[in-house]
Amino acid sequence: MDAFCSLSGLDPLWDWNRTWYTPNPDLTQCFQNTILVWVPCVYLWLCSPVYCLYLCCCDHGHIQISCLCSAKTLLGFFLASFGFVEFFYILLERNQEIHQHLIFLLSPLIRSLTVMLAVCIIHLERKRGCRSSVFLFLFWMLAVLCSLVPLRAKIQLAVDEGFVTDAVRYLAFFSYFALQLVQLFLSCFSDQPPSSGKATLIKNPCPVQDASFLSKILFWWFSGLVVKGYRKPLQAEDLWCLREEDTSEKIITDLEQEWTAQCTKMQQQERSLGTGVALGSRLAEQAQLIRKLQKEQSSGFCLLKTLARNFGPYFLSGTLCLVVHDAFMFSIPQILSLLLGFMRDEDAPLWKGYFYASLMFLLSCLQSLFNHQYMYTCFTVGMRVKTAVMGLVYRKTLVISSAARRTCTVGEIVNLVSSDTQKLMDFVVYFNAVWLAPIEISLCLFFLWQHLGPSALAGIATVILIFPLNGFIAKKRSRLQEVQMKYMDGRIKLMNEILNGIKILKFYAWEKAFLEQVLGYRQRELKALKKSQILHSVSMASFNSSSFLIAFAMFGVYVLIDDKNVLDAQKVFVSMALINVLKTPLSQLPFAMSTIMQALVSLKRLGKFLFQEELKAESIEKSPYQPDGDAVAIENGTFSWSREGPPCLKKISVQVPRGSLVAVVGHVGSGKSSLLSAVLGETEKRSGSVSVKGSVAYVPQQAWIQNASLQDNIMFGREKKQSWYQRVLEACALLPDLEILPAGDATEIGEKGLNLSGGQKQRVSLARAVYRKADLYLLDDPLSAVDAHVGQHIFDRVIGPKGVLRDKTRVLVTHGTSFLPQADLILVLDDGEVTEMGSYSDLLSRHGAFAEFIQTFASTERKESSVQRGTRKSLSRLSVTDFMPVSRDLSQEQLISGDMGNNSLQNMESISDTEQDQVPEDVGKLTEADRARTGRVKLELYMEYFKTIGLGLILPIIFLYAFQQAASLAYNYWLSMWADDPIVNGTQIDTDMKLGIYGALGFAQGVAIFGTTVAISVGGIIASRHLHLDLLNNVLRSPMAFFECTPSGNLLNRFSKEIDAIDCMIPDGLKMMLNYLFKLLEVCIIVLLATPFAAVVILPLALLYAFIQSFYVATSCQLRRLESVSRSPIYTHFNETVQGASVIRAFGEQSRFILQNNYRVDYNQTSYFPRFVATRWLAVNLEFLGNVVVLAAAILSVMGKNTLSPGTVGLAVSHSLQVTAILSWIVRSWTDVENNIVSVERVKEYADTQKEAPWTMEKNPLPIAWPQTGTIEFHDYGLQYRKGLDWALKGISLRIEEREKVGIVGRTGAGKSSLALGIFRILEAAKGEIYIDGINIAEIGLHDLRSRITIIPQDPVLFSGSLRMNLDPFDAYSDEEVWSVLELAHLKNFVSGLPDKLNHECSEGGENLSLGQRQLVCLARALLRKTKILVLDEATAAVDLETDTLIQSTIRVQFEDCTVLTIAHRLNTIMDYTRVIVMDKGHIAEMDSPANLISKRGQFYWMCRDAGLV
Repeated sequence: MDAFCSLSGLDPLWDWNRTWYTPNPDLTQCFQNTILVWVPCVYLWLCSPVYCLYLCCCDHGHIQISCLCSAKTLLGFFLASFGFVEFFYILLERNQEIHQHLIFLLSPLIRSLTVMLAVCIIHLERKRGCRSSVFLFLFWMLAVLCSLVPLRAKIQLAVDEGFVTDAVRYLAFFSYFALQLVQLFLSCFSDQPPSSGKATLIKNPCPVQDASFLSKILFWWFSGLVVKGYRKPLQAEDLWCLREEDTSEKIITDLEQEWTAQCTKMQQQERSLGTGVALGSRLAEQAQLIRKLQKEQSSGFCLLKTLARNFGPYFLSGTLCLVVHDAFMFSIPQILSLLLGFMRDEDAPLWKGYFYASLMFLLSCLQSLFNHQYMYTCFTVGMRVKTAVMGLVYRKTLVISSAARRTCTVGEIVNLVSSDTQKLMDFVVYFNAVWLAPIEISLCLFFLWQHLGPSALAGIATVILIFPLNGFIAKKRSRLQEVQMKYMDGRIKLMNEILNGIKILKFYAWEKAFLEQVLGYRQRELKALKKSQILHSVSMASFNSSSFLIAFAMFGVYVLIDDKNVLDAQKVFVSMALINVLKTPLSQLPFAMSTIMQALVSLKRLGKFLFQEELKAESIEKSPYQPDGDAVAIENGTFSWSREGPPCLKKISVQVPRGSLVAVVGHVGSGKSSLLSAVLGETEKRSGSVSVKGSVAYVPQQAWIQNASLQDNIMFGREKKQSWYQRVLEACALLPDLEILPAGDATEIGEKGLNLSGGQKQRVSLARAVYRKADLYLLDDPLSAVDAHVGQHIFDRVIGPKGVLRDKTRVLVTHGTSFLPQADLILVLDDGEVTEMGSYSDLLSRHGAFAEFIQTFASTERKESSVQRGTRKSLSRLSVTDFMPVSRDLSQEQLISGDMGNNSLQNMESISDTEQDQVPEDVGKLTEADRARTGRVKLELYMEYFKTIGLGLILPIIFLYAFQQAASLAYNYWLSMWADDPIVNGTQIDTDMKLGIYGALGFAQGVAIFGTTVAISVGGIIASRHLHLDLLNNVLRSPMAFFECTPSGNLLNRFSKEIDAIDCMIPDGLKMMLNYLFKLLEVCIIVLLATPFAAVVILPLALLYAFIQSFYVATSCQLRRLESVSRSPIYTHFNETVQGASVIRAFGEQSRFILQNNYRVDYNQTSYFPRFVATRWLAVNLEFLGNVVVLAAAILSVMGKNTLSPGTVGLAVSHSLQVTAILSWIVRSWTDVENNIVSVERVKEYADTQKEAPWTMEKNPLPIAWPQTGTIEFHDYGLQYRKGLDWALKGISLRIEEREKVGIVGRTGAGKSSLALGIFRILEAAKGEIYIDGINIAEIGLHDLRSRITIIPQDPVLFSGSLRMNLDPFDAYSDEEVWSVLELAHLKNFVSGLPDKLNHECSEGGENLSLGQRQLVCLARALLRKTKILVLDEATAAVDLETDTLIQSTIRVQFEDCTVLTIAHRLNTIMDYTRVIVMDKGHIAEMDSPANLISKRGQFYWMCRDAGLV
């Protein structure tokens, strides 16, 4: 190259004396005209083939020629023409001595050809839809950078020799440079979108798609949202739509195929293993256990593999950024070493100092950019993993088998999508630290060896000592976390059940028992958390002291092994900078290991759930509708609920002819519902075959109602056909209900149908099936929950031979007898077998069990029992929730009873006739969606939190932090003084003493760190315990109205996610924030001590920092709130789906529900995505400010070279290098605290809601035996559901004597249940009083009242736990008493047949008992309490007639000396009562003995006549 240059009469390529050892550095002419010109060209020519290949593979559409593209092309041609003009000019002017000007000839030609190539690439990018080019941006950047040196030389020459001497050449060069700059500027912008038309469909597209490369790496595209969030609190509509690659549909479509393949592969392996195990005999059980554990492990691994295949490539691109970041990170200490060398060298020219300072600044900036690109990639992958896992879990809930479903509760499934997905997201962020941290540690130690020689081994020894300790701690914490998660799962599961059965808890005054259970779980959960946090404190102390310990060990060994070893500034502070670099991997590694341990636990849990057994589609043979043949055919079928369990149906052979009505009858628990489940494919088929022809509609025994409008519940995803819809409403007797619902069929129905009565729910469930126009109808006892006349109406208009379903095949499970003569076929089931089969007349003529049964009951109940088989009332049921004032909802009973006009439906004030048609949009709203609060978090909230911790703990925490940082500052300053110590005879004096003081200060800091972390952890646990207790008390003391209008998803979210944040996130955030705040203070003090002029830079930067942060925090907090609020509907929908999975499957609506879930998850991610980008936007901006501090410290040190010692400069610069990380961490932890303190706000939200009256009154103690007689008096009693509404009960005055048996009857909505609600004070009196045994019930505590009277409610609710706990949660009775009541409730034989007897575990909601058995358990509860007053609310609704007779006789005998109030629809049960009260429109219409009332021929007479009793 030198020869080539000398040919053209130029200097050699490189000359050190000209470039480095000079006060005025410059590059040689040869270097300027060759290397600087060729570097950008070589880059473009070498990389363009690969880049073009990439563009050909990725087609994003075609971009039309835009102004930007035209400008770039035009400038390209101008730049190329400059080169060609120069080439021809030299060729013509110097043609004689051309060989002497080869360099000047070649350079412009190469340059021009390269620019032409760049223009071609611009157009190729346009054709392939590339809107912003990184490739060309780097080319123009290189070109501009390489032109800077010639530019400086040209300017210098022009100044020295004058511009006129060679004006044309100067002008040409400056113009060329200017055009290059313009090209660089234009490449910072992105072109218009490709003309594929996709973008126009999206309402609010994400700006990242329109952002240029530069905008993407600096996150400028996000600034618009930050500014908007600063001006006004963000709303959901301000957020952008998700990019297509982030949507559920795209992610899960790609993932599902892969996952299905993995599942199939694993099942095949399992089958091959299974056959092997079957050959063994003794070891089969052990082998199965080992196989089960292996399956759990491998299922988690399978899930990880599937996720890695889908998201791995994008994740690897982020990993590449991390590797580049590391390269810059290790370069900075080397530059610091050079800077300190410069400070020591008195003859070094100043420009070198400025060069090192600028280089340090540049490398720091690049390090920041690459780090945040990596973090952005990680969070994007984390978000996609969350979407993927939620999608897989949701899809699994729709296909999981019944047996598998019973092993995991709703709470556990919700935990999988809340807690476990979060653990996987953390795993993505920290995964690279596991393999990269050891490499970083090795590199640090290598560089330390270079500075300190073998003494670096002492540092390695310290690291080796710290590692096992932290490894042990991580392992121990992982175990503790599993324990904590187990108790948390238990607590959430119990809370879910409490919220589902809150009505029963209030009736029985059981809140305290369940409160104690929840607190028991919570106590054990916090105990595990406390142990974990103390271990974490040891870990934190060892890690935060690690830099000191390593330095102490290395410096100590270094100075002690040889007196000639001296610690100068270069050795000390470069080593300290390397140790600070070392600190990051050292602190990340245990955290990463712990995160990965937690993620593996979560993967195992998720894998276990996702590999649960699924319903086998092949177990039933489905075929299209055929007009002839059987609709259902079961041949020799044996079915069970689980693979290992006993069969629930045996040897079933049934043919159901097309278009027939088949009735299925039998005792409670005989397998009637199981038969329908077998037809639906919900059970495990052991043998035989099932074939179903045509579409299916299913009405379950317990109606499943969605939290949607009534119309949506009925149409269930189908189009609305008005005439058919009206016909269905009429047939299902729903038209009268629509008149009383606030917004007709647009009324929102609460979760689980909260604001509908049992009868209404069942009719809506039936209407949903009828509207479907299916071929086969499976009706599981739909008439049980409705009135006699309504039941008859439904049978006649829907199910019977003249009903709308007359041409369809109907399989009806029933306990009634009067419908049976109209059935084409009757199946009699007993103990899972079909004992008799035939038409009604056939079965009677056979004189079998069926005929006996009919003869026993037909005499008394021929007409009535049929319809009213346990008839529940249609509207006026004793459901607390029906009668509570609700947000915008008027209770059903209230509406019917009063003569209310439209005006009351709309608001409390009277409205003129003209306005009556204008029904407000939200009149039918019931549930209140979780609202996002707006604005910054108030200071009072922090005060509230700190007040909960207590001042006694806060002051020591602040003192310990101050002490910790003072010790740190002292030992660092001591080190700089040591480094500046003069060297006498090649050694330093008093090294032992210096080392001792250094060590003492460092150890003092370590102890303080441990103290602060323990104190904050303990404070956090104290606050968390109080806040949880307050939340629990506030929720349990809320009236029923609260539960009706608050979705359980919102409440569960408070108890799980928000409490979890208060448990862990807030204390961790506070630890971090305080730690870094004090650290920042220390750095500022050190920099200002060294260079007081730095104050000029630091103060404006501090103001700018505060300004940027205020922008960010406002936006970030609002995004956190929006994300939190949009999370609840996901869990509510999950909850709903899990409970209604069988209905969704029966109707074949899985795909629609999957779409709904996708929508909810995507809606949540629209606020999560900007939330994590906000953090990156902030960090990039702040770290730039931090890097300015580094630049200022370095440049001021260079300027004060003559006055500052190397030790002081080393101390200042090495500390300023930490500022970027410190600033970033302060904001991150500040934001974490601010974001998570919102959880305190959300938990405290329920403190201000309306509460019930006190549970107990200590001032008025009740007599122990109260009520002794059981007399009840109503004095002018009135009841309103809400102030300003009509009276539900008005002017009720009556006295019920002791031992009197009173029946309460009346049409739907007459106020029957309101009397019972009044007695239990579920609703408080609006006027008048109720006296029991002469005591005004309004003056005693609610628990005192409710625990002394008993109700047998309409809905039999059981809780998971032992059977004994369900009967006696307070353990107030002996086992003998419990057994005796079980005998009276006809449950003794059943319970004694169970393996665990009284300790038999009831599953969630008592699902492992039949509905009838659950009703008998409720009867047993009442028998156990044996109070003087008993209220029956259609208590025998879910049992067959035979059991009903037994129950009625038990009640008559056992409660003979008690006052009994029965809210009755089946009038035969109250015909022997002493008195009957007939209610009508909230007042007593008639009251007398049944015989007298019949003789009066009033309302009661007509009711009896309707029921066939007279």
